Amino acid sequence: MNTTSELLQFYNLLYDQSILKIKDGNVLLDKMIDNNKDRRRGLTLLIRPDLNVIDKINRFQKEIKKIDEHQYYQPVSDIHLTVLSIIPCYEGFNLADIAIQEYVQIITESIKGIGRIKLNFNGITTSPEAVLIQGFPVDRELDTLRNRLRENFARTNLQHSIDSRYKMSAAHVTAIRFREMLVSPERFAEMLQRYREVNFGEMRVKSLDLVYNDWYQSRKVVKMLYQFIL
Repeated sequence: MNTTSELLQFYNLLYDQSILKIKDGNVLLDKMIDNNKDRRRGLTLLIRPDLNVIDKINRFQKEIKKIDEHQYYQPVSDIHLTVLSIIPCYEGFNLADIAIQEYVQIITESIKGIGRIKLNFNGITTSPEAVLIQGFPVDRELDTLRNRLRENFARTNLQHSIDSRYKMSAAHVTAIRFREMLVSPERFAEMLQRYREVNFGEMRVKSLDLVYNDWYQSRKVVKMLYQFIL
């Protein structure tokens, strides 16, 4: 998925397959969000949107929250775009089991020659589980970086499970997750439609964060392991 048109087609498909289900209140609930015993942990390379983009996402969340305050609104501190899940979250993963510096070396090698990634966040899409901000890389830098990381990690014996869940090719940001049945499904869906093509801003990525994380990138769990400057 290397072009804006391909990404747009992907986001449109997600939306078309899920918005009527949301309107009917037929959403898939994440039962783990409020589970204090959730011990799934992983290793992720991610991008933090800049303050301008985060502010617009937060304003969108506040508007939706007026309709239904019971859903999970990704906290401002946790908003992110996943470059790659190097070790997707699973119960039992422990930082002590890996040598962080070896991962840092592979990523450092992979970002050589990569310029500042430019991203445009425009519109929202949906799935039965969540509401997503649509992200569009303006150049090929993100795609190039992901492919380099895949190739370089594949040559090592380091623990990793890149693309084990699905091949990361989009550039979305999760804004809302469904934790309870919708209070007013039709109004909720109507508000989503209003934001379908709203622009959330453009940014150039200055750095990438390697983090130890839970499923939701919660601030209380996330540990910054290394920051790579582009």
